[in-house]
Amino acid sequence: MKGKVIAVNISEKKGTIKHVCIDGVEVGLMGIVGDAHAGNWHRQVSLLDQTSIQKMKDRGAKGLVPGIFAENITTEGLDLYDLPLGTKLKINECVLELTQIGKECHQHCQIYQQVGMCVMPTDGIFTKVLHPGRINAGDEIDVVLPIRAIVITLSDKGAAGLREDKSGPALVSALTDRAEIVRTVLMPDDKDLLSETLRQIADGNEADLILTTGGTGFAPRDFTPEATLAVIERHTPGIAEAMRAASLKITPFAMLSRAEAGIRKQTLIVNLPGSPKAALECLQVLLPALDHAIETLRGEAYECASPK
Repeated sequence: MKGKVIAVNISEKKGTIKHVCIDGVEVGLMGIVGDAHAGNWHRQVSLLDQTSIQKMKDRGAKGLVPGIFAENITTEGLDLYDLPLGTKLKINECVLELTQIGKECHQHCQIYQQVGMCVMPTDGIFTKVLHPGRINAGDEIDVVLPIRAIVITLSDKGAAGLREDKSGPALVSALTDRAEIVRTVLMPDDKDLLSETLRQIADGNEADLILTTGGTGFAPRDFTPEATLAVIERHTPGIAEAMRAASLKITPFAMLSRAEAGIRKQTLIVNLPGSPKAALECLQVLLPALDHAIETLRGEAYECASPK
């Protein structure tokens, strides 16, 4: 998904119309340099698309120049308000993360006075800066949707209410800034049930990533690897190998892990151990490659080599 920067706008004071910066702007980690809304908070850079501005034109609003709604970046070709929180917007080297959609308007602007409504409170989006850079009118905007993840805990006792699930919540917490948790599942160690669940999630495109925790060892009802192998279409042995190699530096019991990883449709499935500590340790091995893995699965990234 791509869009385009129509204009970049700043104001030295809050509550005022922003003016267009013809030569572009520098974006630092606190926001756009010289803009009143820059700072250590979650609404550093605001954006509004031309489709939203057109709504106001259709209602008879006049004088709608870029920045009149106090947006920092006026865009074209994007339904910004439909993007999920956590979406990343890449403009040259600059990376923005969507943190809020719309905001309450405490003081009606002059446009509201003209037509009785304003689109910024409903259609405008707000972002924080993840990586600084320079933005100019005409720049292309690459939209990277957040990773959708489902965490499945395999535990007979947990499913029966005889043991608290600690691994699932630990993984959810560790993924807070990296993925949108679609849902969590707690189920017994049932091979067929797990296979069917994995199949439904992947075939229904519910998630980009499924993490299972539990059922990867030698116990009689440890069938998570077998359930995973029954549904994946492409094996990704490097992930499980990397996790075992890292875990072996911590405990010799890591060699007993039978965890698997693979792809079904556009969903990556990764088995993690049942222990909260071990599950988190293995997740840390996966995280550095996770974004690129999912972008590649989606068809958004193709080059794996590092630039020289």
